[in-house]
Amino acid sequence: YGIENPYEQLKALTRGKGGITKEALHAFIGTLAIPQEAKQLLLDMTPASYIGKGAELAKRI
Repeated sequence: YGIENPYEQLKALTRGKGGITKEALHAFIGTLAIPQEAKQLLLDMTPASYIGKGAELAKRI
């Protein structure tokens, strides 16, 4: 979506804070200039439900 300095934005949210809360991450997602559907996909992700490229990488073994 062409977000300017995405790494730096996330770094500012997380560095030196002793961790990040679900609430803080959700608030950050709410500020992103992306479509609402994309925000909802991010908000719906959990460590248990997100496997990223795990399935694809496992097939390469």
